[in-house]
Amino acid sequence: MTRRIAPGIFVFFALSVMTSFQGTSQALLPKYEFRGIWVATVNNIDWPSQPGLPVEEQKREAIEILDLHQRLGMNAVIFQARPCSDAFYPSALEPWSKYLTGIPGRYPTPVWDPLQFWIEESHLRNMELHAWLNPYRIALNADEPIAGNHMIFEHPEWAIRYGKILLFDPGIPGTRDYVTRVVCDIVRRYDVDGIHMDDYFYPYPNGEPFPDDHSYARYNRAFPPAEKESWRRENVDILVKMINDSIKSIKPWVKFGISPFGVWRNRQDDPDGSATNAGVTNYDHLYADIRKWLREGWIDYVAPQIYWEIGHKLADFETLCRWWNDNVFGKQLYIGLAPYKLGTEATVPAWRSARQMPEQLRTLRKYPNISGCIYFSSKHFKRNLFGFQDSLKNSFYRYPSLTPPMEWMEYIKPNPPVKVDVSGRKVSWKEPASTAAVVLPIRYLVYLSEPGKLPDITSGDQVTHFTGETSVEFPKTGKKRKKHSVRVSALDRYNHESELSDPATIKL
Repeated sequence: MTRRIAPGIFVFFALSVMTSFQGTSQALLPKYEFRGIWVATVNNIDWPSQPGLPVEEQKREAIEILDLHQRLGMNAVIFQARPCSDAFYPSALEPWSKYLTGIPGRYPTPVWDPLQFWIEESHLRNMELHAWLNPYRIALNADEPIAGNHMIFEHPEWAIRYGKILLFDPGIPGTRDYVTRVVCDIVRRYDVDGIHMDDYFYPYPNGEPFPDDHSYARYNRAFPPAEKESWRRENVDILVKMINDSIKSIKPWVKFGISPFGVWRNRQDDPDGSATNAGVTNYDHLYADIRKWLREGWIDYVAPQIYWEIGHKLADFETLCRWWNDNVFGKQLYIGLAPYKLGTEATVPAWRSARQMPEQLRTLRKYPNISGCIYFSSKHFKRNLFGFQDSLKNSFYRYPSLTPPMEWMEYIKPNPPVKVDVSGRKVSWKEPASTAAVVLPIRYLVYLSEPGKLPDITSGDQVTHFTGETSVEFPKTGKKRKKHSVRVSALDRYNHESELSDPATIKL
């Protein structure tokens, strides 16, 4: 399977520049780093700016968002395609979202496919697109109208009200089957790079008991009343495993990631917990045993929302980074960051400082198992974040990075590109032969090195281009031209890299 991708991104080509970065490449130019942005559609937080906009205006806004984040150096978009058991794409299972059209169930006119548009435009910019789904939420306000073709009218027994919100009861097997069908429908029909869920499993407590006595009585699986909380955790466990197994059976390269609340458990409640004193935890209040999901291999990445500042008395940012670094069990770890808190009117002094976000990024890069971050949310990068955008563009993300490969998946490396040819400043090659065991390469890396020397492929120092095309052209520099060796490698859908091609000589 191939996909449309923009021409390669120029990074380095002058050996004098490359040499100056030797030994510090991982700090200045990490070859693999997840740089994601959440694009929230619920309540029109990020896109579209308001419901019911003309289609062309919606597309224009989407392109502006993607162009902005491409300029800042992002390589992944987490797009909320299902905020409230509804759809930002044509679906036979769920109604069109009111956040798109203004009315629940109303289709856009002219009919178009926002999810497909976001996928194509993201891939054109060499950015991954992860479809973000809320698993259980039906409505933020249970008293608001719901589309007539919504699943709760076919199965009203699946719905449960908790405070103002309406959600699917996690204790009913039918709801798990239904959510899994929705996920499978997206994975089969769309070229998504990942399926993403956030922290809304069982709802955050509001002081009232969660009203699931009926489903517990019918589906308790022999859990005694004293272990009802364990039953709830297992309900979510079953869903997570079902979704992961289903995704991998359809397209094993599609990642499954979850962005939980930032604290799994406090150490005072569990010796395996973090040195925090959070009033809410995943395990005890949301019944989401994230640590178990990682240990069992049911998710590919975790992106804990560590939305506290460095030095927070109850949930210190670095304390939590260190804990997650030590508890990721070989999967990928991206930290959820909170630029939305930055501002001159912030009540916490740390969030009125230009140093807070850069220092958080520097903290992430200290830990070997932290492979990147995701920012909440897109709209906040349209305002001045104390110059943080400039820090990303000119320093932290000055050079592009690849999203980390899924090394735990069984794989065979793709074959390297062949017939590398140089004509002036243009380098071209042929797509490598595929095998039944290899998902076709979809992107390429171009390397420069001194003549007769192999480039160091463990870092990004000698990468010049990252592209979905089979040719690149180096720009003119006005400097005296020197000979270089140029080699090309192929990347498959897992971001596994081939061996290098045979070298060709180029004068730059």
